[in-house]
Amino acid sequence: MRYAFVAASVFALAACQGQSGGGASAARDQIRAVGSSTVYPFAQEAVGLFTQTNPGMKAPIIESTGTGAGMKLFCAGVGSQHPDIENASRRMKKSEFDQCQANGVKDVVEVQIGLDGLAFAEAKEGPGLSLTTKQVYEALAANPYGKGENKAKTWKDVDPSLPAVAISVFGPPSTSGTRDSLAELVLTAGCESDPAMKALKGSDEARHKQLCTQVREDGAYVDAGENDNLIVQKLSANPQAVGIFGFSFLDANRATLKDIPLNGIEATYDAVANGTYPGARPLYIYVKKAHVAAVPGLKAYVEAIAKNWNPDGALAKRGMVVAPEDVRKTNSDVVTNLTVMTGADLK
Repeated sequence: MRYAFVAASVFALAACQGQSGGGASAARDQIRAVGSSTVYPFAQEAVGLFTQTNPGMKAPIIESTGTGAGMKLFCAGVGSQHPDIENASRRMKKSEFDQCQANGVKDVVEVQIGLDGLAFAEAKEGPGLSLTTKQVYEALAANPYGKGENKAKTWKDVDPSLPAVAISVFGPPSTSGTRDSLAELVLTAGCESDPAMKALKGSDEARHKQLCTQVREDGAYVDAGENDNLIVQKLSANPQAVGIFGFSFLDANRATLKDIPLNGIEATYDAVANGTYPGARPLYIYVKKAHVAAVPGLKAYVEAIAKNWNPDGALAKRGMVVAPEDVRKTNSDVVTNLTVMTGADLK
């Protein structure tokens, strides 16, 4: 009966592929996940946990594509040519959910696995910056407050209290969830320090988004790709520069990097966990329920994550900030029951 079930499951995935226009190639016997570079090390940690408890099964394949690019791959369809899991350093957008639905990805399970912080850092020998969301916005916005092209060359040009050091920021690309978090948690917060910009959201949301989140393209902000470790390396080679990446990368590299406080608050584990740090954000995985019965070990892999996201778990030891107890309980139930999201509260 067990082998008949597995055979039926593989056939079901192949059938799903055929329905989605993917042809009749063989179904997979290996889990495939795409998405966030921030979630990547935790997803990889879970691979080890999964293989330890599921001997004989192939190790899941984890691809660091960035959250946005991963969402496109995840929502492209159901079937063996499409990934089973999307790792995300932000929540799925309404537009992405709608794209999933349009492509037949009807039953999506959303799981918040923990927390992270959008960290700002510099080399140990750096200038010792301490920034506000307003200063970051005025340094990086393409058209600050709609008053014209950003001409600031140094941090001192932004605010006289800051050093006369050239604005040089290595950060995530537009396909990254970290870039989305930068836009939402930092740039928009800084932009809306101006009452006129805050009011603009109600009268012209598209214009508000453009002015508040569009980053300058004159070289002050450098798209450093999806590999956050590369940004860490660039800071060592450019001590005057600023790097933006997930908190776990800062925490793992404190021997060579130092935190740049944001609004006077340092990026510490406790500040991220209790939400006082301005760049705190939840981390997610999204799972195709249609693939659970068809891809061997898929639910067991997700359960390996859930079993290890507690304060004494392997994911916390790897650097992930643990979510509050009530959040962990709610999401453990989601994993157990494979509860499908409705998308009703997405933005």
